[in-house]
Amino acid sequence: MGGIAAIAQSLGHKVTGSDQNVYPPMSTQLESLGIELTQGYDPAQLEPQPDVVVIGNAMSRGNPCVEYVLEKGLPYTSGPEWLKHHVLQDAWVLAVAGTHGKTTTASMLAWLLEYAGLKPGFLIGGIVQNFGVSARVSDTPFFVIEADEYDTAFFDKRSKFVHYLPRTLILNNLEFDHADIFADLSAIQTQFHHLIRTLPGQGKAIYPAQDIAINEVIERGFWSQKESLGKDWSYQLINPDGSRFKVVLEGDVVGEVNWQAIGEHNVKNAIMAIAAARHVGIPVSASIEALGEFKSPKRRMELKAEIANICVYDDFAHHPTAIETTLAGLRAKVGNEEIIAILEPRSNTMKMGVHQETLMNALEAADKAFVYEPEGLSWSLQDAADKAGRQCFSSTDDIVAQVVKQAKPNQHILIMSNGGFNGIHDALIAELNKVMS
Repeated sequence: MGGIAAIAQSLGHKVTGSDQNVYPPMSTQLESLGIELTQGYDPAQLEPQPDVVVIGNAMSRGNPCVEYVLEKGLPYTSGPEWLKHHVLQDAWVLAVAGTHGKTTTASMLAWLLEYAGLKPGFLIGGIVQNFGVSARVSDTPFFVIEADEYDTAFFDKRSKFVHYLPRTLILNNLEFDHADIFADLSAIQTQFHHLIRTLPGQGKAIYPAQDIAINEVIERGFWSQKESLGKDWSYQLINPDGSRFKVVLEGDVVGEVNWQAIGEHNVKNAIMAIAAARHVGIPVSASIEALGEFKSPKRRMELKAEIANICVYDDFAHHPTAIETTLAGLRAKVGNEEIIAILEPRSNTMKMGVHQETLMNALEAADKAFVYEPEGLSWSLQDAADKAGRQCFSSTDDIVAQVVKQAKPNQHILIMSNGGFNGIHDALIAELNKVMS
């Protein structure tokens, strides 16, 4: 929604908005653009009456602003629907969908197009460090979008991505997630097939050949072109941490990537982005060159501080698969140096206990793990932590104190959450600076 606000303003609209808890980096981006933010949902902000109210999918019936809009008959729409009609209808849309890696892969893809001179517009769920923003429009036909399967709005329960009209479609992977709105994996697959139904005949889907759930979606019906990682594309790791790898197309090595990102999952993301860029005419060699200058989005293994040879990272991982692959990438990079994982299981799916059996195993690559038990869990994180020999806390201050107490050089502290995590990043960095300086 922050990205949509930025796009709307750049198209000449006067934009204001509200949320319950706005936190960086999105809050600072909006403020820098001069977009007025209101904390909370007092309907007074809807006077004088706006031309249209764009309602985010986190808003439900009972919300004061939602009720005011309905009672007064104000014109309203969803973010995806607004985008479709005002931005995407006439664009060559390159959409990145999947359970994991959407933000990073979409960021890569936007950068590959930018590097090749195509100047794409984009809307991505994170701050793209090569651009410094999460969204923009341009005067070229190309638009890169992170295509989320979460529902559109309280009045439109289809996945957001059915509004996006892709011509190039990356399907990164597919697992069960969003248990608050999907009953099972099959329900998510139905939404993915709705997306595939919108892909034109000359459009192209790019996906991992070994992903069973995606193959099941394709088997429901497919009418477009396709390429896959595992058949058409592959890779060869040069460095175990994925910082150098060879790109293989139809059995031939076509180049070598040497870049800042780490993790085999990011290597797969890169291959997908290269394939998608090739669909709009960008040579593989140009994409490989561009990846050498790619900077991962904020909150994706972002190095927040280095204090006395202690590295503090921030990552968005919140699903067991993402936690596991993120830790695996860091382990491959740092070898036997100590990794401390700090995790907030904040997503609705996690709170409902869907991943309670696999969460602790996902932390296996960490030498030490401190997990935070937020309010609203329907299961005991403390019990799961005890069984796995991990430490569980109900206070972020206590986590900071515990981590600082055992701080020593050559540690790597990885903080994982899909929210603000009570400001633990800055608090930990401040304490480490006090103790280690």
